[in-house]
Amino acid sequence: MGNNSTIFWDFDGTLAYREGMWSGALLEALEKKGINHDLNRKDFKPYLSSGYPWHTPEEDHLHLSTSEEWWNVIENIFIQAYIGLGINSKKAEELAKLAHELYIDPESFDLYDDTLKTLKKLKEKNWNNIILSNHVPELNEIVKGLGLDKYVTDCISSGRVGYEKPHSEIFRIALSTANNPERVWMIGDSIKADVKGANNLGIPAILVHKEGKNEVKYQANNLVEVREIIKENSKK
Repeated sequence: MGNNSTIFWDFDGTLAYREGMWSGALLEALEKKGINHDLNRKDFKPYLSSGYPWHTPEEDHLHLSTSEEWWNVIENIFIQAYIGLGINSKKAEELAKLAHELYIDPESFDLYDDTLKTLKKLKEKNWNNIILSNHVPELNEIVKGLGLDKYVTDCISSGRVGYEKPHSEIFRIALSTANNPERVWMIGDSIKADVKGANNLGIPAILVHKEGKNEVKYQANNLVEVREIIKENSKK
């Protein structure tokens, strides 16, 4: 196999995970500030179900062209969540900034047990690994903090490019970044964003870390199985 072969990887839910995700960071901020409460993650979820750029992926978000502009939108979501749960506005603003800082800390993320091994083996087989994720502008720093930069050549975050999967433009950006590879795959845990988004541009995709039988061509329980699917189909 030549080296003009690329695998695009989703991040959260595919290569890594963050316990509690956004609601987890909001709770952690309360605890860091020593604020007594009886809230749990479920209490925050209704406030986090809209407003993020990826909630409207059919639109571009090029106006959020800097990290500051992007986080202004997200911190406002945090503020409204805190206020909605009974916290005064001044304290809510402080907590929102802290939740932001906590969320982007690489130490708050964990890798799946087979992540590093899988990326390493595929790199050794001349696959170019690129992360393609609906994520924060600082995703590249998180990736480096987790040691993934040893096996990943590039990191494309929607928070940087202004488009979210399944928008076709973010996949075109990814293909261009990879110099339009002859062989290409998309790996992710979302049928809509990863599988259908990639398939719309003719990119084969593997759904991973999803229980049950789903209506997709390729599905894997873990990253070791992903590697086997890619290996088997590379023979054809």
